[in-house]
This record gives sequence, structure tokens and C-alpha cells, in this order.
Amino acid sequence: MAHNRYREAQPSGENTIVDAEIAQLTAAGVEVLPFLRSSDEIPTMSKPAKALLPISPIWAPKAQHDLDRLLAEHRPDVLHLHNPYPLLSPWVVRTAHKRGVPVVQTVHNYRQVCSSGLYFRDGVICQDCRGRALGVPAIVHRCYRGSRAQSALMATTLAVHRPTWRSVDRFIALTTAVADHLRDYGIPDERIVVKPNAVPDPGTPAPPGDGFLFMGRLSPEKGLDLLLEAWRRHPVGALGPLRIAGDGELRPLAEAAAAERPDVRYLGQLDRAGVRAALADSAVVLATSTWHDVLPTVIIEALASGRPVLGTALGGIPYLVGADTPREPAGTGPAELASAVAGDASGPAIPDGIERGEAGWVVAPDPAALAAALPVARAGAARLAPAARARYERTFHPDVVTKRLIDIYADVARAAASR
Repeated sequence: MAHNRYREAQPSGENTIVDAEIAQLTAAGVEVLPFLRSSDEIPTMSKPAKALLPISPIWAPKAQHDLDRLLAEHRPDVLHLHNPYPLLSPWVVRTAHKRGVPVVQTVHNYRQVCSSGLYFRDGVICQDCRGRALGVPAIVHRCYRGSRAQSALMATTLAVHRPTWRSVDRFIALTTAVADHLRDYGIPDERIVVKPNAVPDPGTPAPPGDGFLFMGRLSPEKGLDLLLEAWRRHPVGALGPLRIAGDGELRPLAEAAAAERPDVRYLGQLDRAGVRAALADSAVVLATSTWHDVLPTVIIEALASGRPVLGTALGGIPYLVGADTPREPAGTGPAELASAVAGDASGPAIPDGIERGEAGWVVAPDPAALAAALPVARAGAARLAPAARARYERTFHPDVVTKRLIDIYADVARAAASR
């Protein structure tokens, strides 16, 4: 398991996922050899090592030496790569292949194409570098760490390693949206599998609470301002309480909204007990991202707690709530009409522009669309709560996800052995 850990001062979902996968695989009887580097090591490096840092995203010689020695000694069945930047470099794929070890990579972002990995710049979705041999727009706009020089280095790295990425034996796409991104990049279908992350099972869900919960990093791309604009289109108290949990640069926006309206409550940064309590108190969890959010863990936590989700129709959000497959327009198809008459779990017809999934709803990232969806979600929360928990148990439970991962390893190892 190869991963360049992000700095501990910068909370990282990837670090958490890698640690959890190692623990889950070990518990399932798989021998895992962690090959980890951390960006926290950089300040303590020697001067010669620091001098090589500018080229390390392209080629990190010490990492290749150490990995080659580990592969030669242990002969693993598979190398599973997560984040290679900056201390590992995508070159680890070539190092593994030189030893005859197949490579699986979990794709956590869009960095095969985008220097920042986000497809998001200056507050809006940006895909200016798609289809380019060299991401010149990323250099012009200083997309990597706010530096033109570092952006040029990352854009060059992506260009140099395009053949490297296309040689990976199997890509793990966390959602169907990531799978589409990989196809657009030129990866054939047979080398892409969709396998989401898991979160621990919190146990039997509490009965639904009241109102809505927005929980996550308070940064522009998470859509807090979009949510608050939609919320203000309803009278005070009409939707129950809106709870906001988290911290970040938009914290003053959350605090101002709580001071302005008694139905908005800012909870601050929560520990695990606080998260569980906030989920129990709420009926619906909100995921109002304005970028192509890859896999917001808060949605999986919501489903595990039996809470349906109202989100924007971007990135992996439709997949997570089960709204990413073609459906007839809400309320017009025979299945919807029949369910409305029968009064089953699907519930009555819903307005145009609101897509109902198995465990929630998605809308366009627009204040009017979100405002229209808020009362629909509140009215349907109790009806969808059991489906939310069922989707978690079937798709995102650690037992299910770990078995899926082991099956992927076995398939890749068999294919490599046959070659």
C-alpha cells in the first residue's frame, strides 16, 4: 500500500481512508506492507534531499530505490497506490512493473488532468486543461499551491506521466463520476472498477430528528453560501432548524447566519460524539457542493445513520444517494404514479428539477432549485430513512467494501500471473 500522506495540519480524508483500508485488510487476513511517506517529513530533510524536491513529482530516486528493495524482498501480489505526490512520484508504477508486480490505483481526485486535482478555480468549475498535452492554463492561473513555478512543474509531471497512468493495471474509481473522468482520459472500461470507500458501522440508527445538517469544511466549494441563499427564501422556522458543523474560511458566514436567524445554529467543529449527536438530532443531511466533489464522506456517514441526503447533482453525489442511473422524470412514469397511489416507500410525485434517488435527492447547484427541494426533503425524510440505511449496508459497509477490494486484488494478480 503506497501513499504520500498529506500534512497532519491539513485534515485529509485520503489519510483516513488509507489507514482504514490497511486495518480492514489486515483484519480480513491480508498481509499489508505499508510504503508510506509524509509531507511532514519535508522540513526535516537534508539539504541534498531538499534540493531534489522540485523533480520528485516526476521522479523521486530515493523512493524508487526503497520501493524496489521492498518489492524484491517480499514479492507482493499487488501494489496499491493512493497519492504519489510529492515524495513518491507516479514513477512507482514503473518500478513495480519492472519487478512484475501489477498496480492498482484508487483515484481520489482529478489530478491525471488537473494540476490542483479539483476541476475548480476562482469559485467556479474549471476544466480548461482537459484534452491538452500540457496544462498551460494551470500555469497561467497558478493552480498548484498558488505558484506559477510549482504549477509549471505539476503540469509537466502530468504530461510526462500520461503513459505511466495509462499503464496502471486497474483503476479504482470511487464513484461513477470518477469512472467517467477516467474514460475521458482514455482508460478503457475493462481497467476501471467502481468501489467506494467505507465508514464504520455506527449501529442501529436513532429515530429521525428534525431539520437539516450541513457538516464539513467551511470553504467556498462546499456550497455553504448557496445553501444559506436558498434557506433565506423560506420564512424563519418553516423548515425546522438548520445545523451547521465544521470550520474553515467561511466560518464568519455561518456565525452571521446563526446571529441573523433563530432557525440557524452554528455548532462549530465537532468530535466523533458530536457528529453522532448532530446526525441523531437531524432528519436530512445536506451536501451542497459547487464543484465535482469526488466522494463526500459525510454522505456515507449520513446513510449509515439512516439519514437521507439532499445534495447537488455534481461529482459523486448522485452516485452516493443512488440517483446516478437514468430515470424517468419524477412523477411522470408508471412506477412513480403507481407508488404514489399505493403510498409505498417511493412516496408521491415530486416537482420537476428534483431528482429522487434511492437514499435522497439531487438538484442543480442553483439557489432556486435548492430552495424548492428543501421542503420536499423535509416531507420525505422519514419515508427514505430506512432506504438510506439499506443503501449503506449494501454498498458502503466495511465488510462489503473490503471483500470487493480483495476481489479486485485477486483478479489483477491472476491476470498478471497469466501473463
